[in-house]
Amino acid sequence: MQGEPEIPFVDHDYAATAGDRLLSLIKRLVPSPEARHRQLANFAKWAPFVPFKPSPKIPYGMRAKKPLERVIRFSDKSNPLYLNCPIILAAGGNKEGTDLAAYANIGFGGVSVGTATRVPREGNPFRPRIRMLNADRAIQNSMGLNNPGIDVVAKRVDSQFGAARKRELAVGLSIAETPGLQDEEERLDDVIYSFRKAYNVAEYVEINLSCPNTGHQRIDAQLKYLDRVLQSVMHIRSSIPVRKAVYAKLSPDLGERQLQALLELVTQHNINGLVLFNTFPGSRSEFLEMRTQPDALKPVRQDGDLGGLSGRPLYVNTFRAVEYIKNKLPDKSIIAVGGIDHGAKVFDLLRMGADAVQMYSALSYRWFAARRMQAELYECLEKSGCSTLSELLDGDSL
Repeated sequence: MQGEPEIPFVDHDYAATAGDRLLSLIKRLVPSPEARHRQLANFAKWAPFVPFKPSPKIPYGMRAKKPLERVIRFSDKSNPLYLNCPIILAAGGNKEGTDLAAYANIGFGGVSVGTATRVPREGNPFRPRIRMLNADRAIQNSMGLNNPGIDVVAKRVDSQFGAARKRELAVGLSIAETPGLQDEEERLDDVIYSFRKAYNVAEYVEINLSCPNTGHQRIDAQLKYLDRVLQSVMHIRSSIPVRKAVYAKLSPDLGERQLQALLELVTQHNINGLVLFNTFPGSRSEFLEMRTQPDALKPVRQDGDLGGLSGRPLYVNTFRAVEYIKNKLPDKSIIAVGGIDHGAKVFDLLRMGADAVQMYSALSYRWFAARRMQAELYECLEKSGCSTLSELLDGDSL
């Protein structure tokens, strides 16, 4: 944050636990990453009865103060977001909008549902479309925006919203343009339809401008069209009495000129915040520090594309981007995502100006990853001499 001493980059690491060994056994018994992904909601529901659950060691007298609670406020007075902790399940973790409240059981303070498109999608037909890169604690995927469609997803979110809020989970909905549309007016109508549906039921809307997994040109690479998209959705928002936050989700492989042009559009149209970032295009993996060599990545789409990469190697890019963009746009909300697998990373990003983080890939490598990150975040908070995140970040002493 402005005025604070520079925060050095540290790629905080963790030691394996008995729970991690159990997770490794589960991965051997269920070798398909996609099959394990489909069981995440069930795991969250049954989590209270699962062994080896870590928890922050919060003294009894501090629990009522909710030391990890995070409130995200916006400069334009949009409705604040209330999270029981600043760790959000990233879009892709819950594509169908089911069992939202259960994610509090495994350590999350929010859920970004989706990504949803107007037209239901099966996703890419090539199999396997997810590969584990164990040497890097990373994932290569090209699911291709598989989802049951915004009508179904929005209806499910609406029906479960109250239960999620009782667990102090912030509920967002990620939307994207339906791939394959050619006419620009049809494309714009498609995005607007999904935006309206999402805005009606979620606390915030995340517009995915940068999916690398569909074989179609990303919106964040089409500045004139993006200008129309952002202008249209914010015009719709201004016509609705309830003011909710709108985030734009960007790609991590943008050049400086591209990024600057996007930031100017975000500022021009008063977008509330940025989600930094989407998965990293596998075709450009040589720009990441990875043990897996670029020529070892196998295609995860029928056209030979390498899909997107997520996991630990992305963190250095996430860290630098938050630092760079927060200095340029101090009034914009930032949600950091990419390679965040340790509570000390959450702590560093929050001090640098991020309002919250998103994670998903770490669940494949750490048993109860979000709960362990909560515990590590609380340890960092204690070492800082502050009682709550609000005291640390906002100066609100209790």
